[in-house]
Amino acid sequence: MDEREQESLGRWVGLGSQDAVSRAEAMENIQQLVMKKVEAIKPLPSGAASPSAAVAPPNGDLNGVLAHLLMLSKRCPFEDVRERSGRLLQAVQDLGVRIPRPLGNGPSRFIPEKEILKVSKVDTRTQSILEDAFAALGRLDNISVVMGFHPQYLESFLRTQHYLLQMDGPLSLHYRHYIGIMAAARHQCSYLVNLHVNDFLQVGGDPKWLNGLSDAPRKLQQLGELNKILAHRPWLLTKEHIECLLKAEEHSWSLAELIHAVVLLTHYHSLASFTFGCGITPDIHCEGGHTFRPPSLSQYCVCDIANGNGHANHHDDLLGDQDVCGEVEVLMERMKQLQECRDDEEADQEEMATRFEREKTESMLVATADEDDGVPSRDVSRHFEDPSYGYKDFSRRGEHVPTFRVQDYSWEDHGFSLVNRLYPDVGQMLDEKFQMAYNLTYNTMATHKDVDTSMLRRAIWNYIHCMFGIRYDDYDYGEINQLLDRSFKIYIKTMVCSPEKTTKRMYESFWRQFQHSEKVHVNLLLMEARMQAELLYALRAITRYMT
Repeated sequence: MDEREQESLGRWVGLGSQDAVSRAEAMENIQQLVMKKVEAIKPLPSGAASPSAAVAPPNGDLNGVLAHLLMLSKRCPFEDVRERSGRLLQAVQDLGVRIPRPLGNGPSRFIPEKEILKVSKVDTRTQSILEDAFAALGRLDNISVVMGFHPQYLESFLRTQHYLLQMDGPLSLHYRHYIGIMAAARHQCSYLVNLHVNDFLQVGGDPKWLNGLSDAPRKLQQLGELNKILAHRPWLLTKEHIECLLKAEEHSWSLAELIHAVVLLTHYHSLASFTFGCGITPDIHCEGGHTFRPPSLSQYCVCDIANGNGHANHHDDLLGDQDVCGEVEVLMERMKQLQECRDDEEADQEEMATRFEREKTESMLVATADEDDGVPSRDVSRHFEDPSYGYKDFSRRGEHVPTFRVQDYSWEDHGFSLVNRLYPDVGQMLDEKFQMAYNLTYNTMATHKDVDTSMLRRAIWNYIHCMFGIRYDDYDYGEINQLLDRSFKIYIKTMVCSPEKTTKRMYESFWRQFQHSEKVHVNLLLMEARMQAELLYALRAITRYMT
């Protein structure tokens, strides 16, 4: 990064300060920078300064600054920065330069913007979480805004992600972001890829590496096989895969580096699931998040309508209401009956094992969506090898997922201590994040209060692990079919195994009477259960290599 870029970056960094005077100074510097750039453009006649007549500035650098200001005016948790950014944009527009406007309808294609957290209307604790996130990254991304439905979880997630990406650790900063790119690219998640391409360059990463994995160092290329298997079929991972990475002569990974890489890969595979599962849209200041074109007459651009962001909100419409009437009550009644059955009788171990195998086999046969109306994404396949490799219906070809018994290797008794030993503090952070997602409850289901949802949360978590072949000896897998209906199972399997195929229709087809916040909570459970499943297979393989 040259001196001029560092100086420019410093201007934005000051906006994250807790000190209002420092923020004001940073805004003053940015205002001077913007006005200097605007003056370099030939001013228009005073009569041509309307938004429709103004021209988009030819200076691409100014475009980027204006897009950043637009993001700040909408997303910055500091009110003074939001207001001054908005006023500065207005001043630029008054000078006859076209300013950007947001594209789409908020951070999610699936959730109406009016229902999502507003940075201007949060409680003191959430405000503090958002300020810390903004100070660390210089932005409040759409993932964080949607996770803001659950501030306690968001705090744990951001703390862990910050540590993995920015604090002391075995891997250099540019390696960390490049691994994030590799992991997100496996699921064609252009949102995360673009985010980390920018971060990779900002920490001094070599732009040549972005031409494709083949232009990255041999050490990173060798991680490609691990990335591929972990993302799609982690049960195939063996100690031989680990040995190949640790004994590659001058391209070898150390154990500590490998643990760091594994945690990053699993973090971004599962975060890609969340991104697609919640229909996350590009951040305001990024490509696809804003436009310099004037708004159309209807206030919607064609892409908004194509993405289902038009006037109709299918989640609230009358379609299918007859089918979903009483959906919550039926589910609550089933939970009550299952609890009574638990109290009356307990199946023997042989029957429990049979029920697990039956559910595991059935989960293989649940089809993921094959519709073509998923999120269109830019080609990101250059960041990984073997694009045809995925979670295909391998079971139909006679393959199967072997059973992994948690009794023999668990996160609590084995994985946690291995991670903490080789990458101090991270095991603790991951454990807190898993626990937060698993135990998070407001004791509500839709409009019902004082409901114990632990049975439902456990069924969701264990179903995901079941799809990965992971079995808990003390769990009755017969409960899953009672609590998770087919549309929910299709959503879960698609989001966990082929998240890039997740559609708005699928999101709307399950739990139609539930709140969006509850569906986001489901996505947090799916994300964390998936991450833990991948980690268990990777850490078991590393443990076997070490012993």
